[in-house]
This record gives sequence, C-alpha cells and structure tokens, in this order.
Amino acid sequence: MMSTIANSHLTNTWHLNFLLLLGIAIFGGTIGARLFRKLHFPQLIGYIIVGLIVGESGLKLISEQVVSSLDPLSYFALGVIGFMIGGELRYDIFKKYGKQFIAILLAEGIAAFLLVGAGSFLLAYVFTGNLKLAVALGVVLGAISSATDPASTIEVLWEYKTRGPLTTTAIAIVALDDALALSLYAFGTSVAGILTGHRGAGPAAAVGSAVYELGLALLVGFTGGLVLKVILTKIRDGETALAFAIGAILLTIGLSITLGLDVILSSMALGLTLVNISPRQSKETFEVVKKFSPPIYILFFVFVGARLKLESMSYLAWSLAVAYILGRSAGKISGAYLGAKWSKARKAIGKYLGLCLFAQGGVAIGLSIIASQKFDSSISSIVILVVAATTIIVQLVGPLFIKSGVKKAGEIGMNVTEEDLIKTYSVADVMDTEIPVIYTGMPLREVIKVVSNTSSSYYPVVDNDKKLAGAITLDEMRNTFATQELNDWLVALDIMEPIVAMLTPETQLSQALEQTKRLDLEYLPVVASSEDDKFVGILDCRSVRRSLSAEVLSRQQKADNIHTA
Repeated sequence: MMSTIANSHLTNTWHLNFLLLLGIAIFGGTIGARLFRKLHFPQLIGYIIVGLIVGESGLKLISEQVVSSLDPLSYFALGVIGFMIGGELRYDIFKKYGKQFIAILLAEGIAAFLLVGAGSFLLAYVFTGNLKLAVALGVVLGAISSATDPASTIEVLWEYKTRGPLTTTAIAIVALDDALALSLYAFGTSVAGILTGHRGAGPAAAVGSAVYELGLALLVGFTGGLVLKVILTKIRDGETALAFAIGAILLTIGLSITLGLDVILSSMALGLTLVNISPRQSKETFEVVKKFSPPIYILFFVFVGARLKLESMSYLAWSLAVAYILGRSAGKISGAYLGAKWSKARKAIGKYLGLCLFAQGGVAIGLSIIASQKFDSSISSIVILVVAATTIIVQLVGPLFIKSGVKKAGEIGMNVTEEDLIKTYSVADVMDTEIPVIYTGMPLREVIKVVSNTSSSYYPVVDNDKKLAGAITLDEMRNTFATQELNDWLVALDIMEPIVAMLTPETQLSQALEQTKRLDLEYLPVVASSEDDKFVGILDCRSVRRSLSAEVLSRQQKADNIHTA
C-alpha cells in the first residue's frame, strides 16, 4: 500500500515538473523573443537561445530524456507548420509560377548537394586516406545539405508579415525541399552503402522506394483534405472548425508516423488540398489554426535549442562542419540565382532567395539519425556531429539572413491585417481634425445651417476657449425638430448631449476601439490631454475601419506587383 502511494506521489511529482518545464519553456521563450525583437533580431533566435540556456548545453533544466519524450509535440508542431505551408500553395500560384519553382528547386538543391559533397569528400580523403569512406561521407552529407527547415523560414516570414514574389517563392521552395532532400538522400545512402559494404537496395530501388513513400504521404494528406472539406461544409462556427482542423492534422500526423512517412509532406498535402478545393470556406479555418499555434511553435523551437549539444569533435568533424556550411550556403545562393535566371523569374528572387534558404532543422537531423543506423561508427558518428554542429549555427544565423533577404526585396510589412495596423497606430494617427465645431451659445438656426452644409453625423460642442462641453448628433436634431415653436430661443447648449467618454491623441488605437465597442458608440471626441479638455478632433470608427481596409488592400496590391531591379 505504501509502495503504491509512493509511486503515485512520484508520478504526480513528475507530472508537476513536466508541466513546470512547459511553463518555463513558453514563458522564457516569450521573454527571449521580446528581448531579441527589441534588438531587431528575429524572435525565433530568442526561442532557440532560451532552449540552449535551459537545455543540455546550459542549466540542464530540460534533460535529453524529457526532450525525447516530447517528440509527439514536435511532430504536432511540424504538422501544423506543414498544414499552414500547404495553405499557401494555391493552384493559381503554381499555374503561374510552377516552372520557376521547379527550376529553382532543382538548381539550389542539387548545387548544395554537389558543393557539400565535393568539399566533404576532399576533406575526408585528406584526413583519412580512405577513398570509399570519403565518397560515402561526401554523398551522405551532400544529400542531407539539400534540406531546408520550413519551420524556421515560415516563422520568420510570419513574424515580419511579408508578402510578394520572394515570399511566395520561398514558401514554395521550402515546402518542396523536403521531397528533393529525401530523394537525394535515398540515392546517396544507397551509393554509400554499396561503397562501404552495407549494400541494402540498389540506387534505382532506393529512389523508387523514396518516390513510393512521397506519393503515399501525399495520398494520406489528400484524403484527409477531402474528408475535412466535407466536414467544414456543415460547420458554421470557428471553434468547431478549429477542433476538426486540429483533429485532421493529428490524424494525418499519426497515420504518417505509423506508415513511416514524412510528417511535413503529408500535412502539407492536407492543407494544399483543402485550400484548393475550398478556397473561400477554408480561409477562416487557416486563420483560426494560425491563431491557435503560437504556444506550440514556442515550445517546438525552445526544445530545438534544448536538444542541441556538441560533444567532443575531432579536427575532421570541425573541418567538415565548416566545409558543410560554406558549401551549403554557396550552393543555396548560387543555385537559387541560376534557377531564377534560367526560369526568367524576377530579379529580386534571384538576388535574395538564397538568403531565405539558410535554415536547417528537423529534416536534416532526422536524416542524420537514420544514416547513423545504416552505417558503422566511422561514418555515423561524424555525420551526426557535423549535422548537429551546423544546425546550431544556421538556426542562429539563418533567421537573420531570411530577414535581410525579404527586407532588401521590400516585402516586410506587406501582408498585414487590419488588426496588425491597429496595434501600431495611436488615436493621433487616425483622428479627424477637420470636423466642424458648434459653440455653446450658437442659436438653433445657425446650428441647423452648419449641419445642413456638412456631411458629418457628430458635432462637438465647445465653449469660447474650445473646451469640450458636449456633442450634438443627427438623432438629437431630429428630436428637436418636433418642437418647432422653441427654435427661436434654443441654443446649442440646450440640445447637446453630455460626453460619455473622451480620448487623448496618445491613446492606443486598439484601446480606443475597444472603448467604443464597449460603450456602443461610433464616435468619441479627442481632447488635448487628460488635464486639458481643449477639443482637437474626433475618432470616427466607421471612417477608421474604411481607411484600414484601404491600407491593407493597398499594401497587398503593391506587394503583388513588386518589380525589384
């Protein structure tokens, strides 16, 4: 009995610690992100740095065992990211730019494969003198280097609200890079296995197996998308739609893991299918999933940082890591440039796309682990160390390059919503300062004359010092018209309404709009300050909303028509 109680207590304590660690990860990751954003760095770096601090490389608050136990959460995050990427891959985009995407994908992926492969081969042969081992390392590392981390790339693009040709191409390329990397990896490990005596399947059979797995992953996602579309046609509220969407993502992830398929590809196919067979209806679904996902992303990237650690590395491993980073970076940049040039893509894509393809993450690490299970320690240990070391470096510097690329292309801030703009404005930015005013002693006839000569529905009433005294609305005027015999001696002071609430120019627009919603008002007067009631303007909610909608549409149209020389 006592043993049962003790075991129960230990279990509860473990769960308490587990939840505490989740709290530390989300809370600490959010603080780290805000700090790095103030320093003008992508918030993703803050997540990873916090992970490094609390993980195996720092305070060891999050052990390797705990991180491993959270693999399902990582799969979930990758599935959500894949789903959101798929939602960006609309048919009309591929119809217009499909040939460009394929040309750029093959050029940047194969260029990275060849440059990393050649550099790794030369270094391995110089250090070991073993030709077969050098070729095997070159082929495996070259294949792994072609992968790009979609999670990091998409997170930075979302953070900076980017939109335009470069953003569209980057999203498509990182979505398709997984398929290319898996195909190159299947071919590369088959060649390496033959050279090192771990034969397995031949190159043709290995590539055929990879194609089969990719096709099955797409089929799983496609089927899930069809089922989800049917369900969403019968759903009207966002909360239920969110529950079904998350359920569909989880089912797709679980089935992919069971069948040994790529989680990102199958989830991407789910989102791609849904957005193309139900473009209008699925828009709200993607929006609610995106709003639901931030804590998942924070945990994912914090645990990426917590997982990363460097063991004792040999000179060969460090040399290979340097060659890997240089070769991969050169391959991505030059390949993207050549692919864009051959496919006659816009110049901005050729100049800056390579900068958006630096990130390397889960796919590369996963392939290195798979490779370690296929070869002996002479290859496997080096592959894991090199990929782990390079992942740490590119995960930290990659977001900076992505930000630099989209900034140079002029695409930052082009995909904002009305809510995004509201957060950046104060009342002073949007208030109407040209509104006609009515003085307290103005006779009713003159008040009617002012109203008839203007199109406003709200008129502030002020005294001779322009201190706000009240307001007159069209509704109040109509009520006054019922007593025509009083018109001769009524003045503005007699018919004005009292002021329910006032704003100052410094008030945040989000707070002001929330106040108008709470008070059920369309207009609120603005005074000079909380200590000075001098009238300076009004906040017209309807006019503000129209202006915000026009600004959003203007930015989107500008982004879609960017021509960077």
